[in-house]
Amino acid sequence: MTELLAGGLITALIAGFLGGGHCIGMCGGIVSALSFALPPSQRHPARIAALMLMYNLGRISSYTLAGALVGGLGQLLIHNIQAITQVLGWLAVTMLVLMASYIGQWWQGLTRVEALGKYLWRFLEPLGRRLMPVTHPGQALLIGLIWGWLPCGLVYSMLILALSSGSATQGALLLFVFGLGTLPTLLLTGALARQVTHFFRQPLWRQASALLLLAFALWQALPLLGFSSPPHP
Repeated sequence: MTELLAGGLITALIAGFLGGGHCIGMCGGIVSALSFALPPSQRHPARIAALMLMYNLGRISSYTLAGALVGGLGQLLIHNIQAITQVLGWLAVTMLVLMASYIGQWWQGLTRVEALGKYLWRFLEPLGRRLMPVTHPGQALLIGLIWGWLPCGLVYSMLILALSSGSATQGALLLFVFGLGTLPTLLLTGALARQVTHFFRQPLWRQASALLLLAFALWQALPLLGFSSPPHP
């Protein structure tokens, strides 16, 4: 595994976890619906956990597929346009800075990027609604596969990172690891929605998370500036 890929995977994992507040806002309602769709007599912890796991399996699978597609596109671009490597690298760094600005609430420009996916979502969202209410794991998996394409600025930032990787395999891996990073937050949301939301809205958490993402952006920028990036821990 190259140092650049290792750094990208660490970035993707941390970004997924630090973006917890955004994940709750985008997917928290869906996760809660999975719990409350069941009749009270059927709301057993094991059954709810199965629905949550299948939903997240579907969601992360869609992220991984998107990462593979975009990484493959990056591979095609780099193979045919040698000068594009630097451009894609700086684009990835820029998206990391925008992500940090969003999480730290310094600037909300990343939300405008989400509008790029609204046209595709117009076709997918009705399909997801037809599967509601969710009463068995198969439905939860399909819901997750569909909702994985929900317009999300954080996901788009990771897709730019996948694009700059110039590899379908690495792109898929980056988005898979990002999805794993979001998993703890969304699994906890089903059982501890109020406490989790309150935690991720704390100013200290937001600012620390944003600064950490900026540090990763600098890490990604060092090779582009002609420096050797420091060894990762």
